[in-house]
Amino acid sequence: MKYVLVTGGVVSGLGKGVTASSIGVLLKACGLRITSIKIDPYLNTDAGTMSPFEHGEVFVLDDGGEVDLDLGNYERFLDIKLTRDNNITTGKIYQSVIAKERRGDYLGKTVQVVPHITDAIQDWIERVARIPVDGKEGPADVCVIELGGTIGDIESMPFIEALGQFSHRVGPGNFCLIHVSLVPVLNVVGEQKTKPTQHSVRQLRGLGLTPNLLACRSTKELDDSVKAKLAQFCHVPVRIAMVGKYTGLSDAYLSVLKALLHAAVAHNRKLIVDWVPAGDLEDVTFKQDPDAYKVAWGLLKGADGVLVPGGFGDRGVQGKILAAKYARENNVPFLGICLGMQIAVIEFARSILGLHDTTSTEFDPEAKNPCVIFMPEGSKTHMGGTMRLGSRRTYFQVADCKSSNLYSNVSFVDERHRHRYEVNPDMISQLESAGLSFVGKDETGSRMEIVELPSHPFFIGVQFHPEFKSRPGKPSPLFSGLIAAACEVKRAVMSPSYGQTKLANGIYNGHSPIPKSHQNGKGSNTTNNSLNGIYTNGNGNGVYVDGSF
Repeated sequence: MKYVLVTGGVVSGLGKGVTASSIGVLLKACGLRITSIKIDPYLNTDAGTMSPFEHGEVFVLDDGGEVDLDLGNYERFLDIKLTRDNNITTGKIYQSVIAKERRGDYLGKTVQVVPHITDAIQDWIERVARIPVDGKEGPADVCVIELGGTIGDIESMPFIEALGQFSHRVGPGNFCLIHVSLVPVLNVVGEQKTKPTQHSVRQLRGLGLTPNLLACRSTKELDDSVKAKLAQFCHVPVRIAMVGKYTGLSDAYLSVLKALLHAAVAHNRKLIVDWVPAGDLEDVTFKQDPDAYKVAWGLLKGADGVLVPGGFGDRGVQGKILAAKYARENNVPFLGICLGMQIAVIEFARSILGLHDTTSTEFDPEAKNPCVIFMPEGSKTHMGGTMRLGSRRTYFQVADCKSSNLYSNVSFVDERHRHRYEVNPDMISQLESAGLSFVGKDETGSRMEIVELPSHPFFIGVQFHPEFKSRPGKPSPLFSGLIAAACEVKRAVMSPSYGQTKLANGIYNGHSPIPKSHQNGKGSNTTNNSLNGIYTNGNGNGVYVDGSF
């Protein structure tokens, strides 16, 4: 079950109910089943005794429940039939807790707001969210929750605390917070002011909740500069997972991080960096440390893009292969660099060609059927300076491929290399017949430089290291493409034409409605620390790109 929470800030009456209903309609258009809950922090047990002058229409449900008018919006927008329990009030919660106390359910314990009231709120939400409201059997896919009032209201505090706990209870991949706020325009100068929203979000975060999206109301369309400022100060995320081996030391991937940052800035996104240790994705970790395994897979499945950088040795390779497999099977944008490209080829050969024993001779020198081999000109006795190093030319073999489009349709590119293993030329025809496309090769035509999966929205592997030539004012085209594709996945989910959304630079997204494999479990609690303009959580478990649409 996924949960979307809608809160409001600055002033009341901004349209939280319409926002919640509209989000439900968009998700329903994607093929998801939706249910809704309205939380009203007043002490009344229902809206039946409240004056319409003060609170608006009393809406009546099938079961006779007298509820807030927003539930009428939900029923009309979503064509569902809600129950009286879909409207939670402070009165109902306290009434149920006091009834339990009178029965002796708490076994003599002192009944308090925390944990008894907050637990009752969470249990109520979880119970009601599973009640089918669309005439079908089984629970819905997404529950949209609206919290009435504005952030900072004293009546809302128990609910804010409960929802903060609830977000950790269900896991970050299953909880999305949308904050509706006001961006006023001063008539004197006609300038849109972001400060009220900044203060509202700061207050919300101080209470343990961080918004994933901002829905801003204003008398005119928001300026790009206003959006950028709100994204910067309010830390609204979009997520990219980077699966690596040296996750304990961020400097080990410094150029990759900088290239991601350059691309994120170019797309008006703020980069938030976390890490997914490749070894934690492997079955052996599941047996030895199931918590680390669960966290790693939760982060990977919650990401909107996957990047596997270069590296050497066999430690963590199986985890990288699993990451590539996940991205390929679930249409998640993927970029593999050097070893990242090689493991993508290995995974494809194993999964699609059925060559379960195929691997790289780097990992198994005696491999009988390797799809990655040691380069003929490489030295097996000396390590330093004996690799294929420096700028080398790659010629595009396919004119209208994704990577060619990203490089502005030039006939060749010069990128820097650092490797001693390459894709086995003897297996190219077999791999291409199965659907993999080697769109870039060296001048001899026998060394594979760029591989794509044409049937995938964005699945690219490169033998070279594009991060080395990325610059702040001129980001690497491939990193830029990854960020664009990852951002478009978010947009595509909300688009009526989901399934054929055109991405940046001529890329098309064939993403199907939110895959079940994106339904990750609990993640880890993290705190952000600044690192060279990039924000990292310090626990070594994943990578995110942060910004607003």
